[in-house]
Amino acid sequence: MTPRVTALKTALGVAVVAAALLSASVTARAANAPGPAQEPARPVIVVLGDSISAEYGLPRDTGWVALMRQRLTDERIDYSVANASISGDTTSGGRARLPALMQRLKPSIVIVELGANDALRGVPLSTTEDNLRTIIEQAQQGHAKVVLVGMYVPPNYGPDYTQKFHGLYGELSKELRVPLVPFLLAGIADKPDMFQADQIHPTQQAQPVLLNNVWPAVKPLLRTSSPR
Repeated sequence: MTPRVTALKTALGVAVVAAALLSASVTARAANAPGPAQEPARPVIVVLGDSISAEYGLPRDTGWVALMRQRLTDERIDYSVANASISGDTTSGGRARLPALMQRLKPSIVIVELGANDALRGVPLSTTEDNLRTIIEQAQQGHAKVVLVGMYVPPNYGPDYTQKFHGLYGELSKELRVPLVPFLLAGIADKPDMFQADQIHPTQQAQPVLLNNVWPAVKPLLRTSSPR
């Protein structure tokens, strides 16, 4: 091999190494360079409820949860709303479903509207209370704020049971320091025309009243400065 060929090969080898080093440097800088700014994910409100929140017997998107979603939009408060309510659900059902909801949705706020079906099924008050406490604590452990929605049961259950049932919501609210909606059906409970034929589920016309009962407990928890 002539000295000229040897020199050319050496020079070529140096050039290849230099090019590889330059390419690696450019790649590293590109990998570390900040990408385009991403929109922060909208905080999520989860409604964990039963048929009253699940639009039982109502046209789609006319229940109080849908109306809350619309109010957030109208007031330019940038939250998404996930309605995780199921007709017939009990506090046991909500307790079982919540961990997956927390993991998947990572909500900022959880509105708990459960308990009425426990009473209809004769679930012991102690079980209902324990389930609601666990639901609230699980949500809080997931860094969510909680709103507890209270209910009454029909007076034919007897005054003692009726008062104890309603009272457990207030007790849990104080114990766990969460906002309380005293009674979801306040303002319509004594108006038969505001209920469907079963006299259990509110009509479409009653839904704005339900939202107005819930909204004062929810609004102070909202981050109104969220970017759009």
